[in-house]
Amino acid sequence: MFLGEDLLAWLVLAIGSAMAVGNLAALVRPRPNSSDPTDLARPPLGRSVAFILIGLAAALWAAVSLLSRSF
Repeated sequence: MFLGEDLLAWLVLAIGSAMAVGNLAALVRPRPNSSDPTDLARPPLGRSVAFILIGLAAALWAAVSLLSRSF
């Protein structure tokens, strides 16, 4: 099996990291002005911070799980 018994931890690490980095990037560098009136100028701060924290928690859990299996 690909990546053995650690597949779930690797997937959670990838998804959690992407969730945290993607939302942080959206806060730091929002989209340029768009002609579409339904586009937001900036992402909602509360939702973005919540997703960053959830992503960091998931990535941290996965990293600790992977590191603990190596010892």
